Amino acid sequence: MRYHNITKDDMLNGDGLRVVLWLAGCSHCCKECHNPITWDPEGGLLFDNAARQEIFGQLEKDYISGITFSGGDPLHPANGLEVRGLMSEIREKYPKKTIWLYTGDVWENIYGYSMMKYVDVVVDGEFMVDKKDAKLLWKGSANQRVIDVQKTLAQEDITVPVLYCGNYGESYKVTEIPENAGGCCN
Repeated sequence: MRYHNITKDDMLNGDGLRVVLWLAGCSHCCKECHNPITWDPEGGLLFDNAARQEIFGQLEKDYISGITFSGGDPLHPANGLEVRGLMSEIREKYPKKTIWLYTGDVWENIYGYSMMKYVDVVVDGEFMVDKKDAKLLWKGSANQRVIDVQKTLAQEDITVPVLYCGNYGESYKVTEIPENAGGCCN
């Protein structure tokens, strides 16, 4: 698995302050993607023990709400198994931290992936420039969905996703804010 960056104290890619792992590899190649440098699965840096420790060091901080996997696409074949293993390790060590995942794939294709048991929120779907809207909450285009994975998996029909929030914050659920978070967007 390769990655391009680890962002700290990020407020744009999920609830609260987060650490974001930007992975290499994406086969969706969306027109006007904001991060095309991450498409090449051979690009970036090898995800090594130093990168792992950097992430865990961030997750140790009380004010960090969790981790977001983005890219590229964390579900690209070059990433899937290692992302699943990292998610499992994070869930075990930091059970109160949330895990978000951005993917160009859609829920209907990924709900059966074994890693979904670790994921709290998935933002699914390819970025579509003709549906772009800068005011959307945690997504770039209106076709994408911000899905509450655990609520979806708990219902009888897991093929129908339960949305975590509306497009512009309507029906936005308030989540528990870790002490010292200092955020106003929760």
